[in-house]
Amino acid sequence: MAARSPRPRSRWWIPVTVVVAAAALVLAILVIDRGDVDEADESVAQDSDTAGAQEHSAATDVEHPEHAAFTEAETRDEDDVQAIGPVDAPVVLVVFSDYQCPYCASWSADTLPSMMDYADTGDLRIEWRDVNVFGDASEQAAKAAHAAGRQGSFWEFHDELFTGGEHRSPDDLTAEALTDTAEGMGLDTAQFDEDLESDETQEAIDEYAQMGVELGAFSTPAFLVGGEPIVGAQPTDVFTEAVDTALAAQS
Repeated sequence: MAARSPRPRSRWWIPVTVVVAAAALVLAILVIDRGDVDEADESVAQDSDTAGAQEHSAATDVEHPEHAAFTEAETRDEDDVQAIGPVDAPVVLVVFSDYQCPYCASWSADTLPSMMDYADTGDLRIEWRDVNVFGDASEQAAKAAHAAGRQGSFWEFHDELFTGGEHRSPDDLTAEALTDTAEGMGLDTAQFDEDLESDETQEAIDEYAQMGVELGAFSTPAFLVGGEPIVGAQPTDVFTEAVDTALAAQS
């Protein structure tokens, strides 16, 4: 895949309470061993749970890319194995995630099904991008999901990694464990293992992670809905309203 050029800077508007939660997450990542994800979860949970319970109306601005650059994140590539919904859907939801992120897991359980409904009706395209802020195990999981996607099973594999709205431990994200998951799903494990270790898969995962860095998605989950940013696992209503607003703007 061709490398993307660095994007210019501008601002995201995000809730104050989510800024606190995101800052706590970044701090946790800096001070712990990246492999010890369970400790990271505990260090962040109190601040983020408090933030999630509060109103999301207050906003602040953070240095980030210009709005035009946000829409550039929408690839609308018909060969994208990590996307669902028509390539010409009126609205695109770009998701920046991590397979060891507890809030990404809960968002996938609570809100993703509603977004899938929009995709099923042709109103929304969802493009999934893993930024892998928790390190090697996250990247391995992202590669595995991509490999499953090459057999048409990205979303099913994604659901396996976030079963019940929970993320897996690093021990459950080894190559062997991920191949076992593929086997349990009935995938061609020889092809899966080949794709898992292929240069093409690595290049795709690297490009998606770099996209997140360039857009400033340093904590997860983060989203773009029709080019408008949303940071954090906000309530489902926030996303349905954002999609509805974007759809109305297209009519």
